[in-house]
Amino acid sequence: MGSQRSTSLSKKTGNKLHRQSLYVRQKRDREKEKRESRFRRKKEEDREPELRRERVARNLPATIDRKRVWDDVDDDRLGASVDMEQLLKKRRLQQEEAEESLAAGEEDEDEGSEKDDEEDSMLGSDDDEEDESDEEAAAKARAKQVIRDDSLAPSTTSTNLDLTPESLVAKFPSLFADDGPAEPQVLITTTLNSTLHDQARLLCTLFPHSTYIPRSAHKYGYKYSVREICKFAGNRGFSSVMILREDQKKPVGLDIVHLPSGPTFHFSISNWVEGKKLPGHGNPTNHYPELLLNNFKTPLGVLTARLFQTLWPKTPELQGRQVVTLHNQRDYIFLRRHRYIFRDKRATEKSVVGADGKELKGVESIRAGLQELGPRATLKLRRIDKGIGRAGSEGDDAVQWEWKAKMEKQRTRFNL
Repeated sequence: MGSQRSTSLSKKTGNKLHRQSLYVRQKRDREKEKRESRFRRKKEEDREPELRRERVARNLPATIDRKRVWDDVDDDRLGASVDMEQLLKKRRLQQEEAEESLAAGEEDEDEGSEKDDEEDSMLGSDDDEEDESDEEAAAKARAKQVIRDDSLAPSTTSTNLDLTPESLVAKFPSLFADDGPAEPQVLITTTLNSTLHDQARLLCTLFPHSTYIPRSAHKYGYKYSVREICKFAGNRGFSSVMILREDQKKPVGLDIVHLPSGPTFHFSISNWVEGKKLPGHGNPTNHYPELLLNNFKTPLGVLTARLFQTLWPKTPELQGRQVVTLHNQRDYIFLRRHRYIFRDKRATEKSVVGADGKELKGVESIRAGLQELGPRATLKLRRIDKGIGRAGSEGDDAVQWEWKAKMEKQRTRFNL
C-alpha cells in the first residue's frame, strides 16, 4: 500500500516546484529513451539494410495523392477516372487469354474439317485478308509505340502519350494527327479592351513563333468575335489561338483553340507571377525549350497533355538548356520554366538516385542546378468544347467535358 501511495504522490504532488522538477526529469528520461532507441535502430539497420527499407516503406505518409481512388470500370471516356496504363494492360491480358482459349478450341477440332473449311474460304476472301492484314499492321505499329526504351533515370510521373485510347483519336482527329506542324504558330490575343498587354507579350516569350494582336472595342472599330479571329488565324498558317481573360487587371483565364475547327479548352489561372518578381530569376533566351508533362494519367489528362504538346516545337534546342514543366497534381496544372546546368556535386550533397532508390552509375559526382525564368502560373481545366468556343459547337456533344463543383465532393478522386 505504501509503495502505491508514494508512486501516486510522485506523479501528483502538491508542491509546485517539486512538481515542475518531476516533470522536467520525466521529460528528460523520455527523450533519453527515444535517443537510445534511435541509435540502437541505426546500428541494427547498418548491419541489415533490409530493415531500413522495410521501415521506410511502412512509414510512408498517408497523403491525398496516395489515397487516390480510381473508377472500377472498363471505360475510356473523358469523364472516367481510370489509369490508362493499367486499363490498357488489363485489356491486353484479356485479349491474350481470349486468343489462348480460341487457339485451344481450334486444336480440339478435326484437322480434316479444318482443311475443308479453309479450301471453301479461300475462294473469295482475298479482300477480307487484305483488310485484316492492314488492321493488324496498324495495331502492331501502335503497340510498338507504347513500348518505350528504358531511360537511364526513368521518371515515375512522366506522361506516356502513346497510351492514348482509340476513342479519343477518333473523336479529335485533328488534335492527334501525326502530320502536324513541326514549329507551331500561336496567335495570342485578349478580351475586348483588355489591359493585359504586358502579360500577353510575356506569353509570347514562353511560346516560340507566337504573335500578340490586341483587341479593341473602340466605337469606330469592328469588334471581331473569337470565331472570326480563328478563321483569320487559320487562313494565315496559325495552328492555335489563345485568348487571355482578365478580371481586375489580373489574368484569370486562358482559352486555347486548336485550329482549324477545335476543340477549345478553357482554363482558369491563379497565382500568376511574372519572371522579374521571382527571387534569383534568370532571363530567357529564344531557344526552343524541352517540355515535361507530368502526372496526366486519365483519358481527360492525356487529351490535355496532347494539347500542350501541340503548342511547342517537337524538336527542342538542347544548347539553350531551357525546360518548360507542366505538372499535374490534384487537377491543378503548375506551369514553370527553368534553365538547368550540370555542375560538380558538393561534399554535403547526395548522389543522384533512380526510381529504385539506388545511385546511378556514371553520374555519382554530377548534380543539376536550376534557375527559374518565369512566368509562373497555376491552371485548372474548366471546360472542353467540341468546336470553336461554346457558340461554335453544335450537337448533343457540343460540351465534351465541364467541371462541376460536385466533382470535388470526394477529395480522393481526380479527373486528370
